[in-house]
Amino acid sequence: MTSGTPRDLEGVAARDGASLEPAVSVTRTALRLRPDASRVVARLFVPGQEGLLDGESRAGSVVERILALDDATAKVALAGVHERFAGRHRDLDGLLEEHFELVAHRFSQPLELSDERRRLVGSYFTHELAVEAAALCNPSLVAHPDQSGTRHGELRCVMSLRAVGEGHISSVEFRTGVASAGGSFLLDEPRRHLAVGRTVARRHDREHLRRALRDRGAEGSSATYVLDSLPETFDTPDLESALRALRDQVVTRRDAEEAIEGVRLAVAADYAVTFPECASISERVLLPSTPAESRGMEDARFVRFVEDDGSVTYLATYTAYDGARVAPHLLETADFTTFRSTQLTGTAAVDKGMALFPRRIGGRFVALSRWDRENNSLVTSDSLTVWEDPVPFERGRRAWDLVQRGNCGSPIETAAGWLVLTHGVGPMRSYSIGAELLDLEDPTRVLGQLAGPLVVPAADERDGYVPNVVYSCGSLLHAGTLVVPYGMSDASVGILTVELDALLERLLTG
Repeated sequence: MTSGTPRDLEGVAARDGASLEPAVSVTRTALRLRPDASRVVARLFVPGQEGLLDGESRAGSVVERILALDDATAKVALAGVHERFAGRHRDLDGLLEEHFELVAHRFSQPLELSDERRRLVGSYFTHELAVEAAALCNPSLVAHPDQSGTRHGELRCVMSLRAVGEGHISSVEFRTGVASAGGSFLLDEPRRHLAVGRTVARRHDREHLRRALRDRGAEGSSATYVLDSLPETFDTPDLESALRALRDQVVTRRDAEEAIEGVRLAVAADYAVTFPECASISERVLLPSTPAESRGMEDARFVRFVEDDGSVTYLATYTAYDGARVAPHLLETADFTTFRSTQLTGTAAVDKGMALFPRRIGGRFVALSRWDRENNSLVTSDSLTVWEDPVPFERGRRAWDLVQRGNCGSPIETAAGWLVLTHGVGPMRSYSIGAELLDLEDPTRVLGQLAGPLVVPAADERDGYVPNVVYSCGSLLHAGTLVVPYGMSDASVGILTVELDALLERLLTG
């Protein structure tokens, strides 16, 4: 386990000239989690299509050259693959077989190939992706669904991470650890073999699809025809039947093909993925799976959500990015084994940085939204996927958050109010972390707000992939201590702690 014992006990003051208010004491631990380029997954590789949106692959000619190899040469080549890569993947042969099946249609005629030759073909259509080679940042922290085996005063936790790899494409990774009542944090050593989830079927909601098309500006007459042809909930065969009916009218509906593409993209954005039980949480990685998130899954803000009946679900908002469009999506899981991803809709579900409250308020779901790209607003809903009419609630700007303000994860419930960690962007595009307190029953009421930042980048935290940044996507409260995982300039991730009572006192009296 990696220790998170205290590194320094100095409180962080507002050092940007924004305020002379006394600092709240912040304890940075010694824990440092850095990118590890050896953590890789095996992905399908199609020669000639890398880096291209359109274009002809060279797969056919590559297959012909592989089949032309004599048996001795093929045997040596496959042995070399096993020698170099078997230790880097849990089931290399299974991966190679899977990738062979994906390219088997490239053969000009059916062939009876040996298992060895099939795997060799698969190896030429496989490449490794180092998911965190570029950066590891923007963590969130929640209580683990399994607390068995913990000692008195301990809390087992799950940390989510934004892992940035080749092409600046972001994925979601996980680690596990234990927080103690004394404020220390121990991080478990992650296992070596990363696991990619398998996409599983899920049903879709017709009205949700209608809203998604509206938000995309794609709800024309042809799309409406498809919607009206679908049942209230539908699966892939239902959708294909409706799309075939529209294609039959392509002569009279000039926008039919465009509508079909728009509907397919909107439906594809909602999916489910499951991981094998043998893969530990620290081995599971959520890779971009749909066109909507093809350029990255960014900044997952996980929260342990407790329903009015006491049932628990883990929810996370994250940013899906396709290279042009930024959109918030929702992850749902009960056990970090199976995840459902759904695009969010509504006027408040735009841009980055949505964060869900950990329970309903007045019977409604509640979230923080940065829909205008500059401020935190509050939004309530009867649905987790529909967010309309955001309400601004924060006070004026300070020097340290003059450029923009957002949240650093889901609000934390305390007896005094909802504790919200905020992020602010100030001079030289420096990111700092602040704090405010909202009323428990009416979160649009600000009860207190630090005039200066709670945390600014320390001297040894300023240099990295994105310099001068401290940023968190979600903290937790344990035994009177606020445990804050935070990214340091997209170079490493650390843990800091804050005494809750001292922070609340400052918020209420400042």
